[in-house]
Amino acid sequence: MMELSHSLTLNEEALKQLPAAKRPIFVFEWLRFLDKVLEAAHKSDIKGCQKQLVDQLVAQMYESPGPPTRKLVARCLATLFSVGDTFLLFETINKCNDVLKNKDDSPSYLPTRLAAVTCIGAMYEKLGRMMGRSYEETVQILIKTLRNAESQLRIEVMMTLEKITAGMGSAASNIHKEVYKSCKMGLTDRALPVRCASALCLMEMTKHALFLYTTEIENLSQLCYRAFDNSNYDVRCTVAKLLGTLLATTQNPPKELLKGSTKGGIVKLISLDEALTILLTGFLRGGNSFLKGTGEMIKGSSSVSREIRVGITQAYVVLVQELGALWLERNVSTLLLHLTELVASPKATTSHVDAVYSRKCVNFILRSTLGRMIGEKAQIAAAKEITNILIKYMNSVDVSGEGSKDGGEGSQHVLVCMLQELGCLMESLSTTCATIVLDSHLNLVDAVVAVLLHPSGAARLNAAWCLRCICVALPSQLHPLITRCCDRLEALKSSPEAIAGYSCVISALVGCVHQTPLGIPHMRGKVLFNIAEELLRSASQNSRLSLHRTQAGWLIIGSIMTLGVGVVRGLLPRMLLLWKNSFPRSSKEIESEKARGDAFTWQVTLEGRAGALASMHSFLLHCSELAAEDTVRRLLLPIEAALLMLSSITHIVKQYGQHLKASTAMVRLRLYEVLALLPPQSFESHYTSILKLLVSEFTLAESGANTTTSLLRTMCHADDSVILGTWLHHTHHKSIEDQLQPNSASGSGALEHDATFLYRPLLEGESIAGPLPLGVTVIDASVILFGQMFPLVANKHRLKMLNLFGDMIRAAKSQRQEAVQMNIFTAVLSALKGLSDNKASFGQDDVKKAATTLLLGGLTHPNSTLRCASGEAIGRMAQVVGDPRFVAEMAQNSFDKLKIARDAVSRTGHSLALGCLHRYVGGMGSGQHLSTSISILLALAKDTTSPVVQVWALHALSLIADSGGPMFRTYVEPSLALLLELLLTVPLHTVEVHQCIGKCLQALITTVGPELQGTSSSIAMVRWSLLCGCGLVQEHPEPLVQTEAIACLQQMHMFAPRHVNLSSLVPMLVRKLSCNHLLLRRAAVSCLRQLSQREAWEVCEHALSISQANEDSEPGLVMTDTGLPGLLFGLLDSETDRTLVQHVHHTLTSMLQALATSHLNLWLTLCREVLTSASESNTGDTAGEVGEGGEDDDEVQIHTGGEPDPHPSIPPRWTTRVFAAQCIAKIIQECENNRAHFDLALAREMQTTKMKGDYLVLHLSEVVRMGFMGATSDSDDLRLEGLYILHLVIEKFSHIPEPEFPGHVILEQYQAQVGAALRPAFAPETASHVTARACEVCSAWICSGVARDLNDLRRVHQLLVSSLAKLNKGNTKGLYNESAATLEKLAILKAWAEVYAVALKGANNSTEIVDIGEDDRPEAETDSQSSEESLLSLVQPELVALSKSWLAALKDHALLSLPPEFSSQLPHDGGAFYSNESVEGVRPYYRSAWPPLLYAAALWLSSGGFDRPGDLENEESDTTAISPLQQTNTSTSKSSEDINKERFYLLLGICLEWLCSPLSNDDPERTVVCLRALDTLLSSSWTTKVIGHNASLSNEIATVMHRQILSSDHTDIHQMSVNVVCLVVKAAQHYLDEEKRKKKKHKEEKPANQEGEGCEADLLGEGKESGEINTGQSLVFTSLQVCLCTLVRHKPRLAPQVVASAPSLLAPPRHHAKVSQIDSLMSSTVTLLTALPDLCSPAGGVAILPTVLYLITGVLRECGSKSRPLHLQEVNPGPMTIVLDALASIARHPYARDSRSKDQWCNLLQSALANIIDLSKTCEDERTTDEVVVLRGIAQLILHAPSSVSRPHNLQYPAINLFKMATQHQQLDVRIQCIQTLESIFSHNEGEISTPYIHALAPRILEYLHDSHNNVNSEAELQLLTESLNAMELLIPRTLPEHRSELVGVLVGVMVGALQDSNRLSSVNPPTRQLHQYALARLQKIGPQYPQEFRAVLTAKPELRLRLESAVRGQQEARNKIENPMAQDSQQHQPTIKLKTDFSNFAS
Repeated sequence: MMELSHSLTLNEEALKQLPAAKRPIFVFEWLRFLDKVLEAAHKSDIKGCQKQLVDQLVAQMYESPGPPTRKLVARCLATLFSVGDTFLLFETINKCNDVLKNKDDSPSYLPTRLAAVTCIGAMYEKLGRMMGRSYEETVQILIKTLRNAESQLRIEVMMTLEKITAGMGSAASNIHKEVYKSCKMGLTDRALPVRCASALCLMEMTKHALFLYTTEIENLSQLCYRAFDNSNYDVRCTVAKLLGTLLATTQNPPKELLKGSTKGGIVKLISLDEALTILLTGFLRGGNSFLKGTGEMIKGSSSVSREIRVGITQAYVVLVQELGALWLERNVSTLLLHLTELVASPKATTSHVDAVYSRKCVNFILRSTLGRMIGEKAQIAAAKEITNILIKYMNSVDVSGEGSKDGGEGSQHVLVCMLQELGCLMESLSTTCATIVLDSHLNLVDAVVAVLLHPSGAARLNAAWCLRCICVALPSQLHPLITRCCDRLEALKSSPEAIAGYSCVISALVGCVHQTPLGIPHMRGKVLFNIAEELLRSASQNSRLSLHRTQAGWLIIGSIMTLGVGVVRGLLPRMLLLWKNSFPRSSKEIESEKARGDAFTWQVTLEGRAGALASMHSFLLHCSELAAEDTVRRLLLPIEAALLMLSSITHIVKQYGQHLKASTAMVRLRLYEVLALLPPQSFESHYTSILKLLVSEFTLAESGANTTTSLLRTMCHADDSVILGTWLHHTHHKSIEDQLQPNSASGSGALEHDATFLYRPLLEGESIAGPLPLGVTVIDASVILFGQMFPLVANKHRLKMLNLFGDMIRAAKSQRQEAVQMNIFTAVLSALKGLSDNKASFGQDDVKKAATTLLLGGLTHPNSTLRCASGEAIGRMAQVVGDPRFVAEMAQNSFDKLKIARDAVSRTGHSLALGCLHRYVGGMGSGQHLSTSISILLALAKDTTSPVVQVWALHALSLIADSGGPMFRTYVEPSLALLLELLLTVPLHTVEVHQCIGKCLQALITTVGPELQGTSSSIAMVRWSLLCGCGLVQEHPEPLVQTEAIACLQQMHMFAPRHVNLSSLVPMLVRKLSCNHLLLRRAAVSCLRQLSQREAWEVCEHALSISQANEDSEPGLVMTDTGLPGLLFGLLDSETDRTLVQHVHHTLTSMLQALATSHLNLWLTLCREVLTSASESNTGDTAGEVGEGGEDDDEVQIHTGGEPDPHPSIPPRWTTRVFAAQCIAKIIQECENNRAHFDLALAREMQTTKMKGDYLVLHLSEVVRMGFMGATSDSDDLRLEGLYILHLVIEKFSHIPEPEFPGHVILEQYQAQVGAALRPAFAPETASHVTARACEVCSAWICSGVARDLNDLRRVHQLLVSSLAKLNKGNTKGLYNESAATLEKLAILKAWAEVYAVALKGANNSTEIVDIGEDDRPEAETDSQSSEESLLSLVQPELVALSKSWLAALKDHALLSLPPEFSSQLPHDGGAFYSNESVEGVRPYYRSAWPPLLYAAALWLSSGGFDRPGDLENEESDTTAISPLQQTNTSTSKSSEDINKERFYLLLGICLEWLCSPLSNDDPERTVVCLRALDTLLSSSWTTKVIGHNASLSNEIATVMHRQILSSDHTDIHQMSVNVVCLVVKAAQHYLDEEKRKKKKHKEEKPANQEGEGCEADLLGEGKESGEINTGQSLVFTSLQVCLCTLVRHKPRLAPQVVASAPSLLAPPRHHAKVSQIDSLMSSTVTLLTALPDLCSPAGGVAILPTVLYLITGVLRECGSKSRPLHLQEVNPGPMTIVLDALASIARHPYARDSRSKDQWCNLLQSALANIIDLSKTCEDERTTDEVVVLRGIAQLILHAPSSVSRPHNLQYPAINLFKMATQHQQLDVRIQCIQTLESIFSHNEGEISTPYIHALAPRILEYLHDSHNNVNSEAELQLLTESLNAMELLIPRTLPEHRSELVGVLVGVMVGALQDSNRLSSVNPPTRQLHQYALARLQKIGPQYPQEFRAVLTAKPELRLRLESAVRGQQEARNKIENPMAQDSQQHQPTIKLKTDFSNFAS
């Protein structure tokens, strides 16, 4: 039906058919459609129906339309007249005027009047001066209407007046005065939205009416102050905007007005000072005029309302924002001086709370302007100005405390404001503030330190805070400052201010250590503790100083606790003693205390005890792991004493005066804080006394003031912000708006309330610590502790307390009652939270009843916060009780009350109670009440008379919908109908109602969920209604409501993305990015984040459409070519909200991942612009300028008019630049999937062939430049990122060849940049973590081999050499913690280790170093080799020192990785590179550094380190080695052996520990390094001896390798594991051979039977005589396991039954390996298998031989498969040759001929032979193994095994058959290989082996020769012929002499037959020519060998002789022409034969 609404004119037929309820929505849809159509329509399109349209629209005006409908009617009418004809325009205006003239005042006629007013406004706004003079009459009518209009109408009239002013401009100047009069009335209207509308109208007038900011400025500003009184947030924002804009206009008036106004005389504009003074007087005097307030001024009682102050504060900010950043930069000092004047005025600081509030206001102004509007350069300039102000004010203060009275009081507040702003500026500048902090002319730090001696505590505390901020920004200043303050404290220990000031700084600085990356030296903690202890000890010596010393001592101790366990563990015993001594030990002592002392000693005592408890709290917070049971028990002694003391303190307070109250309150606060951190069971015996204290605390029993807790709002649910107004916390104005909150002292946080906040961690989102006043914090702490204890208290106590609460509330009156009730409700909520967290029960019925009575009383309280808390508590209680009956009772109670209640209070309270019940019990638990609840709430939501009831009812409804889940699904339609009805009727100014409707819509969307994608008509209808609802909410002008609309659309997009129109949504979101409302910006960014995760490309495309449309010029929104990403980067510079910044980061990351590779240029340009932060106007972009970040900000954007832009964009801040650098790194990583990004030749080819695509390698210079700029910037974080980019570039591009210069790589041209980028990181003042990162880059650069030339390398190498000096020093500059030195030293060692490994690899390229998985280099090998050899020459000089350090660091690592139970074994004075105190901190550094050190140490040891341990021995500092001084010569050699062993076992232990750890699977790279190190270590001759001797160790290593093969999925790990086992086996073999040799030597005295002795020596092998192998301790068995698992994992078909036994362990590796890798692995494994029998005795050998042979023949079968024929493997012989060699070596093994084993051995060999023969027996199609492989395998066994193996006929005949078949194979290759194999058999010297084969096969070969010797057409045929001839030649010497001449005859005949006529030789094909040459050569060989036979043949056949002679002659002639170039040709042909056919193997 609704589709019918989409027509140009209203479809009135369809409208009539609809039910009445649906008509408004039908009309609304039609208007929405019309609005879209008219925007795009042409005059011709609507000419025909314009009259009908106007009539229909005007008719709608009379139909009482709701707010959204009337807005659309008005918009459509205005658009209609602007697009079409204007002939009906005046008639329409008159109709509207008539409506207004109508006297009907009834409410039913109101919507029509509102619609008429709206239509007038829209037409004037759109058509402007086309309206002619009609405006005069209209304005008169409107103003007359105002007089007795209802508030909605007043709002609407004001809005229309604004639009008329805007539309007519200066043409309507004659009515401005009258409009102004109306606005003046409107500004103080009792209806607050009218004030907003009036202010907006005046703002519009400011653009056109001169008098507003000239003659009327004073009056108007007074009026604004009055408008602030009793205002709400919206009014304050709007009026402040008016006031700020007005004053800004006086400084920057519109040009045309000034030109036009000269005829009336010169316009007098006020000066800047006067403009600021207007705000100042408002702030100090409020809305009173000068004369009015004088009387009060004299009396001194006048105080300005906070609302006015907050409003004026906002106006200051608006003023500066309007004047622009450029103005601010030029006028910083004016602004600062003005604000100091404001805060120095006694009027601004009449009381302490006022002073705090005024300071907050000033700080808000400074943060909003200096913090957000200007770039870093300008901020540094501002910091200089602030420093000068500090110096000026400190000079006027007499530090001794005398001097001018004004100096102390006024100046302290100025100093506080300036110090806070300076601290914030510094912290936001981070390390980029180094220039100003270290500027010796300015002396910024000295200026702040000077304030520490100020007589005012607030100034001192804030100076400490400011220094803390400076040190967080610039950690290198931290330790020097602490040291300096300690020295000053020592020097000035007799001044109370100095003690207080310097102790504050020390505690603040120690408290910020955890925020710095590198900490402070460990000893400093102990030194500070000594200072603090001394202060406490000397406190009693001097009464003038005792209070300050006590406070200072405990403050410092509290801050030391934040240094963490490492520091505190050693101090704990002394701490416990101090705590114990600061409290009385027994009740006797307490009694005696009471008897003595005076007010002052009691104050000192109480302060001391509060301090002790504060330090205890800090200890429990930061060192919780030290608080073991024993410690807690000892802590409880002072706590018990404190409790005893507090129970009798009231008497003392009465006795000595009320000023002790604050001190006792402080003790109580500290006690509660400590107890809240202790396990509650530990103080169970004191529950009653503690609870008494707590209850009297928050029920205000002892206190006369009505103090309320600040926690009530946070205890309530975050979703209740609509009711509570807590959304204000999410606006930029939070810090000042907090002053207006109703609870006590809200927003008055200040450091002077609690000095411990100097070192406490900041709360989330706070930039300055602001503890609330003591009265409030004590109540807060009591409430929290009560919540923790309540679940553990007995029922009787619970009941007693709850009853007491009720009595207390009843007993109190009026305001006090409300305060008590608020505190009690917060405590109860806290208790309920504790119960549900502990899953505890609520207790018996009487307890429930008492609680229910208490809570139900709150539901009808007039205070909305209390009602909200009651509702929340009832919900939580239902959750804790968990009984459906209770839920039913509570729900029923609310139902009953709601049915009869008529007052708004009970309706709101009970409807929320229903919502909360559902929220906490969930849909299932409250299902039976669902329909009643919903029907009641829907009814309440319709109650238009009371918007408050609507808000609460709708809120409750959204809670029910949220928690109802699927059970709510049936109520979606009715709820939705109600929401749409409300949206069309509820007035726009009831913002909360619309907000709640938005929340309900979200809940409904979630309820329907994924169903929204459905296609059924009912779902389509629901979806349409929801989208329509979203559209209606989106139309609302209020930011809060728009926020909800965005959230709704975001939900819609999640469930039904296809139905959300991105083309309108995205531009809307982008526009919202520049709005002033934080919540709205958050919502927009959050939505963009979600959209960009799915549809980044579409989002960016739609965003670009804004720049094309650009219809509304919203300030701050400039869409450039970089599109949305560019806009978001700009947002990062002005945003301070963490959540928002995080979401922007996520959005940009999503876009980058989706688009970076396809739009490389855009992203790189964007990042480059951010990083260079120089503007486009800088043409000369030289390196020098880049370093300084462009020119001055003043010249940033030059416009054509010659005037600089007053609102230049902020140059990117360092945080944004860091993020841009991270983006570049991400881009490089994103490009990894496409090779073209990293291959210049390929990239260029792709670009030329495909004409598209952009590749990273083409932008390499840009990327390097950005990395360079990052690495050389002034921000540490950016330097780290810049170095990381360079590291990535080196990693990815070091091997890419430069196509234009073959043999060179692409990175060679960037050597200078890399060197220059690294140099600053090695400067002495650079922080350790930066140097450590630079070391990584250095080693990567040197190892990459890019720099070939030694001189090029030297630059970077020199940096590493210079860093070696740091290894010897104890610490890095003493600025940072020892762990920082460890980090740096390990990084240096790691870098050298990596370089050494590469250098050694280069030097050993000739010898073999196993190195798997390294990429092949593109350059010529010789070249790189020379550079790496030269590299070794650079490392060599440092090697002795380095190797010592590597080993020492490895020893440290080994000790540190011991389990905790061995911690006692750690050396007491730390290791080589770490101190004992920093153990915890350095573990991660060692964890990341050890692998390269391990490999380097192994390389060094194996390449000669083992041979000369004496090199290091004299320097050996190990405590374990015996000191070399007392050793004799004999012991020296022993000790060198010991040193070697120690080192070997250290390295071996580290390797095996890692390989056995469960982590090793997650980090295959480390595993590879370990295995490589192990391989290197074991390949040295010295280790071979050690390992060989130690059988159990060998077996252990092999077992670990077995584990690696089973657990790892990487082929290279398997390869290296097998290599290691090979080395272990080799060592064992070596040892066995030695033992055998010794045994033989021993037996040589008895030379009787040699053989027997040999046999006895053989029995030393595994298996001994019996042949039984002990599997647990056998190296052979483990090695067999290794071989089996390796083979089976890569070739599962080899033994399927084994795989089936453990399928998960033996599954094929997941990582795909290259064929060559697998071949190499197979080869190594087979070689290992072959070596195993050598380790066994004869019997042992027989025991393992079946396995060995099974596996070898299996590999033969798998690797010789037909899929990869052998003739293709000739290039890469692969595992096949190895397998064949293995068969040969097993066949010729000594045990095959040893009497004890030969029978079994030969039997097994026969089985193997049979097995191989079987491989070829399957029919042709199924046969998998290549014939040639089978033949070769058979040949190996025939040739090398004892003859008995192959003699049996059942083996011999099949073998011969196979050969026969092969000689007739259709593939020539097979025949060639077959003949080659036969040659080896023919030439076997045992006749009985070769003869059967000769008999069977020689005739066939001869037959072939005879048939085909003169017909050769291919290389293969030629090779077959030559091989056959060769084979036959071998038989000549074998033939009996009498038959020899026949054989020679046949052969000579064949050969001569192959000779060609020398004249035809040149014309035949090449193979024939080669055959001719070969035959001739062989004939010339055979002739001399067998002269008689040869002569006989030639004599018998003369034609042969002639042919031969002719051939020889031809050859002779060819030789004679040797000078001829042809001769060279023939030489070139010769080698080809030699290469093709290699006969060397078969020479006789």
